[in-house]
Amino acid sequence: MNRWLLIGAVNGFLAVAAGAFAAHGLQARFDDRAAALFKTGADYHLVHALAIVAAALTARGNGPAANRAHMAAWLFTIGVVLFSGSLYVLALIGSDPAALEHAGAYALVILTPLGGLSLLAGWLALALAALKSD
Repeated sequence: MNRWLLIGAVNGFLAVAAGAFAAHGLQARFDDRAAALFKTGADYHLVHALAIVAAALTARGNGPAANRAHMAAWLFTIGVVLFSGSLYVLALIGSDPAALEHAGAYALVILTPLGGLSLLAGWLALALAALKSD
């Protein structure tokens, strides 16, 4: 079993489901800002599901390239959880400071850029894997 390919495929499924859920199930509930946050989360989720699949295909075998591809897959996965996950939650609970404080979720504002940094690091790790490939 290719674990990263499975994780990438599941994330792709979840990203498409999240986008459809927002477009059809939550459209009436969202204001424009919440809809934009959720859409950004779903877009990045889908792109990075494909990045996990790319890392999975690059990670075959052993050696430095495979190790870096595994690291990229981990970073992409962490980034999706932190970046897209925090945007989904922010869209659902409201992103204004009063709503965040009331929900006890002000830390989400910090998780979003940490997730973004993880996504960037994943791309760097995948680029380094490409440099080490045969």
